[in-house]
Amino acid sequence: MKHLEGQKIAVIGLGTSGVAAARLALMKGGDVYVSDTSSDEATSARGAALTTAGASVELGGHDFDRLAGAGIVVASPGIPPNAPVLRKLRERGQSWISEPELAFRFFNGPLIAVTGTNGKTTTTLLLGHLLNRAGIRVAVGGNVGGGLAPTASDLALMDNPPDWYVLEMSSFQLGGVESFQPEIGVITNLSPDHMDYYGDFEAYIADKARLFKNASENSKWILPVGDQAVGRLASDAAGDHYFFGGNAVAGGDALVDGNAIALRVNGELKTLMPLADYPLLGLHNVDNALAASLAAYLAGARPGQISDGLKTVMPLPHRMEPIADKQGILWVNDSKATNVAATVKALESFDRPVVILLGGTDKGESFAPLAGALKKSMGCGIAYGEAGPRIQSEIGDAASIELLGNDFTAVVTRAAELAHQGDIILLSPACSSFDMFESYEDRGQSFTQLSKESE
Repeated sequence: MKHLEGQKIAVIGLGTSGVAAARLALMKGGDVYVSDTSSDEATSARGAALTTAGASVELGGHDFDRLAGAGIVVASPGIPPNAPVLRKLRERGQSWISEPELAFRFFNGPLIAVTGTNGKTTTTLLLGHLLNRAGIRVAVGGNVGGGLAPTASDLALMDNPPDWYVLEMSSFQLGGVESFQPEIGVITNLSPDHMDYYGDFEAYIADKARLFKNASENSKWILPVGDQAVGRLASDAAGDHYFFGGNAVAGGDALVDGNAIALRVNGELKTLMPLADYPLLGLHNVDNALAASLAAYLAGARPGQISDGLKTVMPLPHRMEPIADKQGILWVNDSKATNVAATVKALESFDRPVVILLGGTDKGESFAPLAGALKKSMGCGIAYGEAGPRIQSEIGDAASIELLGNDFTAVVTRAAELAHQGDIILLSPACSSFDMFESYEDRGQSFTQLSKESE
């Protein structure tokens, strides 16, 4: 597909992805209608800009006749499948797609898609870095967020197509794909997340499974060793399967060999770099490096080029990001850890006692797995915010957990009081941020500022 001339395109939602989809559709000649139930100042400003660009914009509701009459409907990822607007469309027999699905139809080159529960953004951006260092022209975007990369629709408007597109894909976005077909697909891991949106784990992974919807014998899939949920999804997918993680005995294609990150090339292990020299904190970031290295190799990068790229990678904001080292106490901002599995991995990454900050908006997961990880770290925790009482109730008997309220300054101050020289103060909340902050970025920035102000 190279144009949308003569086609009616409807976009539901005026968030980042909705605006991007609308702009792409307009640039490709579509007759674009955009609607959003909100009419606040920010939404109105985005709507006004799209009106100027040529779209028909409706705020405060939806015209269902226009939605149902559109040739293509694009739904923003934040709209749950059971939302009234989507339920009514379903009743009228109208389907919808996600913004990356629309963008993919205008891509002019091969695609690498990265999904999973945790590590998606780090793996996506690390892969882009490795390909760039190897001299391979790459366009990186998708669900990255935080201003770290553009949307898929922005990539579709590039004047000069890259050698490879690399997209991070959320479960919400995968739930709306039809023709989407990556040459290389990466799943970092799978564990319960967004249960407040999906209701159960099976519904969540059903959307993830759509990564394989258009698998062919030419597809290449990069999968974690030993992840049973991923194994269930990918076992029947057409194409070649490659594996990362584990060790040389496990027989993976990218793995830890002794104390080094290694890649299997033509049956032989090639050392990329010593683990001690890898710049990113955390064992899970080693897995991210393995997945990205394997994807880069399959996309044409040589082992030596991948090694050079790994040496120069920088920590991403809010993802196991060291932000201060004061009086022998290391402060680490892992605000992006919005589910229990991510926080468990963060705790397991340190061999020093941890004072951890846990809390935020409750997403419906069990917090019980945190107890063992916290005890093993010889640390303690502070539970705060909306989810604080449940966190203390579920793990307080097995680990040392204090309960505070909604004053984040008081939470950080108390963490500083509890920490001793040699400890780590870790913000890895296992919850989303929306009870007290606008976003996980806002939460992480607040933590960073308060760490600088602490004595």
